[in-house]
Amino acid sequence: MDAKETVLPDEPTARGAGTSCLLTVSRGHPLGRHGNVRRPTAAPREAQDRTKYNEKMAFLSVRKMADADFPTRWGHFRILGFEGVVEDPQPCNAALPAPAVRIESAVALVMGDLEGAPPLVRIHSQCLTGDVFHSLRCDCRQQLELALATIAEEGRGILLYENQEGRGIGLMAKLQAYELQDRGLDTIEANLELGYAADCRHFELPAEILKLLGLTSVRLMTNNPEKVEALELAGVRVAERVSAVVPAEPTNEFYLKTKQDKMGHLVG
Repeated sequence: MDAKETVLPDEPTARGAGTSCLLTVSRGHPLGRHGNVRRPTAAPREAQDRTKYNEKMAFLSVRKMADADFPTRWGHFRILGFEGVVEDPQPCNAALPAPAVRIESAVALVMGDLEGAPPLVRIHSQCLTGDVFHSLRCDCRQQLELALATIAEEGRGILLYENQEGRGIGLMAKLQAYELQDRGLDTIEANLELGYAADCRHFELPAEILKLLGLTSVRLMTNNPEKVEALELAGVRVAERVSAVVPAEPTNEFYLKTKQDKMGHLVG
């Protein structure tokens, strides 16, 4: 299959029906459990945030690489593969220089007709330990299954699965962080001790994939306000935040509390 390439312009534009709605979300914005996002109306601030997004987002291109049938135990999806080429990526660890060009990849599981009302979307970062081995150090597998089950129940929606193991630090560094956590550090302290940022993800690729799929507005299943902010700054309106809270386990209560206290994750 020939790869379908879309070269992104300097100013990101939404594709498909409707008008692009570029709206800001501050890190301290109020988000209800299943409520609409409250948005400021000041155009100058909006323009400033749009400029910041353009400066940070350095994709040379985003391409759809594959599109195939994908039956699952939750229902019938299409599975789409995407690659984005990043120029001059910022390193997440100063001791590990980034390459001049980096290729980022993501998978989209798509169910149903996406036209009409904003579909449910989940941006999920790869977690081998949780998603595959059912680790109870985190809540990743439970959130993944919640998203797939909810999309199937609604009959439409998208799961975006990013290749961002360990909040972007990679599998081996994540396992080293586990070792440090066994010695008493929390998940943030462990990343910093290894020389990484607390979170190396920026969520630009999911935003561009949604625009390639013709979406300008979504309902986002997340507890992470930075995902809401990233989509809004990219021009994808978050019409509603849907909670991704799942029951905690004794083995991951401290991890979840750390994300709430230090990363601003929401609890409902």
